[in-house]
Amino acid sequence: MLKQNVMKKRKSRDVLASSTPENIVLNIFFILLTIVFLYPVLVVFGVSFTSSSALTEYGYAMIPKEFSLEAYKLAVQSGDIVRAYINTIGATVIGTFLGVSIMLLYAYPLSRKNFKHRKFYSFYAYFTTIFGGGMVPWYIICTQLLHINNTFWALFLPSLVSVWNIIVLRTFITTNIPDELLEAARIDGCGEFRIFVSMVIPLSKAGTATIALFTALAFWNDYYLPMMLITDPKYYNLQYYLQLIFLNIEALTKNTNLSAANAQAMKIPAETTRFAMCVLTMGPILFVYPFFQKYFVKGLTIGSVKG
Repeated sequence: MLKQNVMKKRKSRDVLASSTPENIVLNIFFILLTIVFLYPVLVVFGVSFTSSSALTEYGYAMIPKEFSLEAYKLAVQSGDIVRAYINTIGATVIGTFLGVSIMLLYAYPLSRKNFKHRKFYSFYAYFTTIFGGGMVPWYIICTQLLHINNTFWALFLPSLVSVWNIIVLRTFITTNIPDELLEAARIDGCGEFRIFVSMVIPLSKAGTATIALFTALAFWNDYYLPMMLITDPKYYNLQYYLQLIFLNIEALTKNTNLSAANAQAMKIPAETTRFAMCVLTMGPILFVYPFFQKYFVKGLTIGSVKG
């Protein structure tokens, strides 16, 4: 036994020694890859805190040559950015919760082979990815039938469900929750709703968290819905609000008719404001993402193994 243990330790050491060069190469590669991805983000942060004169003279840099908050002051003073943040956070939280709940409720029956209408509802969902009614019927339904234009519901209700997310959730549930486990629960007297709440949801945390992240990012970065359905400024979300600020700055800087407007335009930090908008937009998501990271890779890989 002692000799066998000694031999095993020697073999493990040999494996580690042989893999050390490869590990060093992989570590260096991923460090360089991380720097490549982080550098543009750091440049965006640096430019957003740079004065317009320093940006014109020295160009883009990760460390500001001349520190300035004029871009953020312009973005904040241009209107009610706090309300836009509240609308965006509310739409993201409520929309993600409702969307993931609906998609889970749709994906779970499709994952069960004993569901009689499984093929019909699978084809029904897939059919919508091939053919669509177009923008005009969609707009008429939202405004004339649902009457959600110029309401808070317009920020998330038309985009609650994604067929691709349903397919990922269905595959994840099929792969990770065997039929035998659900049959055992039925024998013990559990109904379908009890099985769904007590077993399917807890065992689908990785897939659900992945889809929740995708859905939250879609709602947070959306500007199409407010552009199409909202004209009341009190319902603007952050993306559309910042886009309007930038369009107003561009219109003012291109105005060559009035000398007063030109003088004012020369003082507007148009370029640095654009980068400040990027920071204001991506800041909260950067803090939320680490909480989903441990589920992200597992949920995405397992949910995409089978079609």
